[in-house]
Amino acid sequence: MILQRRESRCPENRVAGNNPRSILGIVVSARVVIAVLAIIALLLVLSVSNLSSTLEMTRTVTSTTTLVPMSYTLPANSQLNVSGNSGFNPEQIYEQTNESIVTLQGVQQGVAILGSGFVISYSNSYYIVTNYHVAGDTSNLTVTFWDGDSYLAKVIGSDQYSDLAIVSAVNAPAFEFHPLKVATSSDLHVGEYVVAIGNPFGLTDSMTFGIISQLGRTIQDPTAGNFSIPDAIQFSAPINPGNSGGVLLDSNGSVIGIPTASISGSQGVGFAIPSDTLIRELPWLVSTGTYPEHSYLGIEGVDNFYQLAKASGTNVTYGVVIESVIQSSPASKAGLRGGSSSVLIEGQEFLVGGDIIVSVNGTKIINNDALAAYLSENTLPNETVVLGIIRSGTFMTVNVVLGQRPPA
Repeated sequence: MILQRRESRCPENRVAGNNPRSILGIVVSARVVIAVLAIIALLLVLSVSNLSSTLEMTRTVTSTTTLVPMSYTLPANSQLNVSGNSGFNPEQIYEQTNESIVTLQGVQQGVAILGSGFVISYSNSYYIVTNYHVAGDTSNLTVTFWDGDSYLAKVIGSDQYSDLAIVSAVNAPAFEFHPLKVATSSDLHVGEYVVAIGNPFGLTDSMTFGIISQLGRTIQDPTAGNFSIPDAIQFSAPINPGNSGGVLLDSNGSVIGIPTASISGSQGVGFAIPSDTLIRELPWLVSTGTYPEHSYLGIEGVDNFYQLAKASGTNVTYGVVIESVIQSSPASKAGLRGGSSSVLIEGQEFLVGGDIIVSVNGTKIINNDALAAYLSENTLPNETVVLGIIRSGTFMTVNVVLGQRPPA
């Protein structure tokens, strides 16, 4: 922005004619006027100088980039008191929970790995929760507790589809274990404050905090094969490599999620497996070592949107557009249809002509996130669900008997 300085100018003072009687008075008056003008000029110079400084300062402030810190430091014993988040005290949360965080190390395909984990108590025993991609296929696994003591560790249960692993510390004495409380994630709201604790880059027990940015996200993880991980928590607390398997805590210091991933190159866009997934799977993982209750539909689809809806010949702009149906899958057996022709929309190719899923058991399905979350939270293999679909511009329902998800 170009700021223009507006200068003040005084009118010219002219003496008209040469009347001798007025010369002396004119001279005296002129001297007075000159003196007054000099004072006015000085004041104007000072005023313009101040205006110049003000304008220059404005330019400087306007053109300066404000850097937003990726971590926050609060004065000792301070609290953030925000409506809905009263009493949030990161310092207190850290003091209450940091001894529950562990470091996991081992080897995957000849490469040394490091991740995080945390202690829980279940059925009168202590366990360590972490991500599958930290411990699932790791050899020479060890666990290091808060006091520096290390022990051999073994995986007693894991689920690739949810990126979860349950670990036991071999021969570790009871005093090493400080279990955390696991709370439900179903009561979370966008905007709530959260704390993340883990071991980024091996920097043990590092804490950051932020807010819940969104709920019900679906993320793609290589460990889950071609399947997505539904219902993830998106949060703004910065995380880095080494945070995986650590904790996402609420204002009470209870576990509400397990950090698992962030978008490469992003700032404050992290994702966590919700604690409800851990609560649901823990009995299976501890008792059988696996979780076999993932239902399976057998489609590949994309989120519907305005241009795609028009290309599909419908006014319905939400739902999941089925591009292909997996052979011999429950969707295939129920007669669901995939796309038959391709269209190019804003440089991206889509298959249209297939069914559009808009509801499951009467629950509106807005997009893939909603479909994956519903199937994960509300269905089991061999259950029958009623899909509401748009086919050739007409709404209809189809009954589908869900299957069990094949190996990743």
